[in-house]
Amino acid sequence: MRRGGAQARRRQHGGLAVRLLRWCGLGLLAWVLVTATPVLLLRWLRPLTSAFMLEAQVAAWRAHERSYHTQFQWVSLEQISPHAAIAVIASEDQQFPFHAGFDFGSIREAVRESERGRRLRGASTISQQVAKNLFLWSGHSFVRKGLEAYFTVLIEALWPKERILEMYLNMAQFGDGIYGVQAAAQRFWHKPALRLSSSEAAVLAAVLPNPLKLHADRPSRYVLVRRDWILGQMRDLGGPAYLRAVESERARR
Repeated sequence: MRRGGAQARRRQHGGLAVRLLRWCGLGLLAWVLVTATPVLLLRWLRPLTSAFMLEAQVAAWRAHERSYHTQFQWVSLEQISPHAAIAVIASEDQQFPFHAGFDFGSIREAVRESERGRRLRGASTISQQVAKNLFLWSGHSFVRKGLEAYFTVLIEALWPKERILEMYLNMAQFGDGIYGVQAAAQRFWHKPALRLSSSEAAVLAAVLPNPLKLHADRPSRYVLVRRDWILGQMRDLGGPAYLRAVESERARR
């Protein structure tokens, strides 16, 4: 009887483990479906807002800043100056057409600089920034970085590079409440994004590291120096001809 009771308990525990694994598998499948579906749909649909826009609106509401409002107008990649596209690539992610969402060379370099005692610099790709701006929240935590990596994988798997670049140019913040190159071009130079010059595009790219402290319409010496560096990088990359790498990547998908 004692042996039979032990066997019954083992069968019971085994059955519980199987059920637990089954529920974990179903939970994982549900998570993938719930998160991958909106990412897939956004390959074709225009987002009405982003997580960062909503977070800024909530913060303004809590601070009783009644004058705050979001300036955002979606435009297609064809309605954006090629100078703007090449400027953000030159500034933020020069390996953008070629990596699969993560620039491991930049990550290793950032870690080495941190080990030498220098301030840890960012190594986020354009794809990672799209994932963060569109779906997540600001701040630093292992949870958020893990979710950022997860959504980056989804974006790279489900979107062509052109769509990722288009989303970034429309969602990036260029000032307090100013999102996307169309809103920025109209606010700072009273023109559509399609007519941005190379210098204006480089100024916009120069404020991306901190758009709340750096100003495209009142550029500091730092912004002007960074603008000139970005212009040099744009020339070295080959200007609009470099964007054909993005277009050729689309043909492979």
